[in-house]
Amino acid sequence: MPVNPPTVVWVPLDAAAKSVGADEVAAAIVAEAARRRLPVTVRRNGTRGMLWLEPLVEVETAGGRTAYGPVAPGDVASLFDRGFLAGGAHPLGHGRTEAIPYFARQERVTFARVGLTDPLDLAAYEAHGGWRGLRNALARSGAEVVDAVTRSGLRGRGGAGFPTGIKWKTVLDTPADRKYVVVNADEGDSGTFSDRMVMEGDPYLLLEGMAVAGVALGATQGYVYLRSEYPDAERVLTAAVERATAAGFLGASVLGSGKRFDVEVRRGAGSYVCGEETALLESLEGKRGVVRYRPPVPAVAGLFGRPTALNNVITFASVPFVLDRGADAYRDLGVGRSRGTLPFQLAGNVARGGLVEKAFGLTLRELIEDFGGGTASGRPVRAVQVGGPLGSFLPASALDVPLDYEALAGKGGILGHGGVVVFDDTADMARLARYAMEFCAIESCGKCTPCRIGSTRGVEVIDRLVAGDRPQRQVALLRDLCDTMTHASLCALGGMAPLPVTSALDHFPEDFGLAPAGAARDARRS
Repeated sequence: MPVNPPTVVWVPLDAAAKSVGADEVAAAIVAEAARRRLPVTVRRNGTRGMLWLEPLVEVETAGGRTAYGPVAPGDVASLFDRGFLAGGAHPLGHGRTEAIPYFARQERVTFARVGLTDPLDLAAYEAHGGWRGLRNALARSGAEVVDAVTRSGLRGRGGAGFPTGIKWKTVLDTPADRKYVVVNADEGDSGTFSDRMVMEGDPYLLLEGMAVAGVALGATQGYVYLRSEYPDAERVLTAAVERATAAGFLGASVLGSGKRFDVEVRRGAGSYVCGEETALLESLEGKRGVVRYRPPVPAVAGLFGRPTALNNVITFASVPFVLDRGADAYRDLGVGRSRGTLPFQLAGNVARGGLVEKAFGLTLRELIEDFGGGTASGRPVRAVQVGGPLGSFLPASALDVPLDYEALAGKGGILGHGGVVVFDDTADMARLARYAMEFCAIESCGKCTPCRIGSTRGVEVIDRLVAGDRPQRQVALLRDLCDTMTHASLCALGGMAPLPVTSALDHFPEDFGLAPAGAARDARRS
């Protein structure tokens, strides 16, 4: 008598999903299937990025994957009762996963595979297009690979937006006895998680991008500098390195080419400033994580004084698409000088938080309202911070700005790593500005005076201003201090810490007691 194959049920192993009970849900499905004597195989995948629906359970049916979420262990029995193994209707059901509007309206390029497969399944990675970019890179010269990356318009996704092709060409053209590839996976900005999602959900993509850089630039060693707060990413990525090396995609002869490229995962020690590339290199060398003077830039003299291609996770993860589909296919996405896609990460007071990969050019309003569903509180948006804890606070009047590097800079903002944190009209902007300056004081490496001392004095000035101590004098002093930090700090930590402070002063002066808006404020918060 023929035996029906087991139904495959997918439950994410992503840290965000696990934090709200994904492991318990997976165990409950296994136990309930056994109790009912139903053939079920539970497999773990990366998150689809719809974090408000986590744990999101997907069932493979004849009509495609059907989604249910957010699922709690107590919901599992009712899912079985309603026939979810065949895609049956249930209050937690959302139909086909790919048809959920939040997901369907995206342009999944870097994240095309995340959520589709077991992250450590090498055969599944290859079946879904993996390693094609690396194979194409091995068939070309290093100069041709760098030219493709340059023509694609890919810019560093870590925040600075520097053209990746220019950085790689500098490494390629700089003679040295040894070169390195280094991944900045020290994802420390508030409201950001795209690097983690790649490392936990599609780790071979990152390794492929690194290998492309290694074989093209003549580097034989790569390092992933991973923030210590990502134990799940470390576990998955370490296993991926071992499996890829054993299968010949990394190691002594990449895909039989005779070119060596090894990868090692190194864990950081919890310092925000080590997200700055030169402080990262100091830490990677076993030294205290402090910022280096530049020049020379890392592409000329980076790790151990050798030319180093240092980019963040999303930058390297974008490269395989360029080498597989071509520079034009990537460049055709986006607007102006902002080409390709960016994984925007929605967080804060937002109804539908998660990851949205879109080509550059959509507006902040579209992102927050169409994808995010507005605020979770239902109150009006008052401010949005784009680009992490050092990004400007943009007022609601700026929501129609297109999300690209130049347009956002024109509004006094930065795109950074694509983190978007939403605040409603109850937010105290003076308090948030103070926090940003205090954050800088705590996280400063201490090497330069403007950052080390300026941030400490900045907190004191904000406190006096809010207390009403000669406010105009404090404003003048605070702006002068911010100007000094912006232009005299050694790195972006001190140079950008004034952005949230000055933007809050510019757009929300009443929160600092600078405008007679007490009654309006009380009405707004009622």
